[in-house]
Amino acid sequence: MEEKLSCDGGHEFKVLFSYPSGLSPSQVSVVFDEVYDRIPHTDHTLEKSISEIWDARVEQSSSLYNGTKFRYGGYNFNVENDPKQQPHVSLHLGLTDYRTFVGTNLSPMWERFLVPSEDDCIQCHHTSSPLGNGAVVETSDRRILVLQRSNKVGEFPGYFVFPGGHPEPQEVGIISHEGSQELNQCHMINNKVSQEMFDSIVREVVEEIGTPADSLSSPIFIGISRRLLNVRPTAFFFIKCDLWSDEIQQLYSSAQDGFESTQLYVVSMSDLENMASKMPGCHRGGYALYKLMVKGTSDSLSHPLLNENFVAS
Repeated sequence: MEEKLSCDGGHEFKVLFSYPSGLSPSQVSVVFDEVYDRIPHTDHTLEKSISEIWDARVEQSSSLYNGTKFRYGGYNFNVENDPKQQPHVSLHLGLTDYRTFVGTNLSPMWERFLVPSEDDCIQCHHTSSPLGNGAVVETSDRRILVLQRSNKVGEFPGYFVFPGGHPEPQEVGIISHEGSQELNQCHMINNKVSQEMFDSIVREVVEEIGTPADSLSSPIFIGISRRLLNVRPTAFFFIKCDLWSDEIQQLYSSAQDGFESTQLYVVSMSDLENMASKMPGCHRGGYALYKLMVKGTSDSLSHPLLNENFVAS
């Protein structure tokens, strides 16, 4: 049976980037480059532990398999002085894999991989840090979709989460950096990866909830949170669904990836507030991003909130 991750302290999070009014696909781009890949640790024993931990996990669960993921390497945010110009964020992504994620971020020794620094990207130089994604989905009757994770999943079994997963390199034909540095390929690859940021979250909602893609609005990007435990980053999006709560509940029973969860909750904002106390930190950070969006103050609509700390009580 797959080893479960301890949840002690897993509620705490940090918001790395927030834009409460949301950014459309045209306002989000990606720089995919090997400079944002993980840097191996100088401690050879610590590096060796990555393969040792992975081998032990595979022995425990034959269903585990390695796969490539996009690695979070920071972002650059631009706001033009001209009010007619739209704000724009550029996400910096490298390449990593699930094996390295298990051996660094999820390692019992994960804190030893961190670099003492106030800069988040420098601090996580030696961790896999795959970029996850999550969606705050609002129904036609203004309820929010929340899943309860299965007891068979590896991270935070039984906890409440928003639908989500990861953008997938293989969906855009990426298995390595080979060829991506050529000038004629670089622009095309960056555009494909940028589109995958938005396509992947729609795909996750469809697969985990069962809602048809044509019932979902185009996602808007509202920010990135990071769980303090295991320094796990997740990009969050807001999506509207034109179906009613009872219709979605019926569709959930035949969702493709329904095995990853045990129940779908369709909740009010007040109920969501209570459920957030039993969310992993990265998803609790997603709730904080959604609250900022709902609050919609004049300041938050005009300016991003960068590196704001929100720590669960």
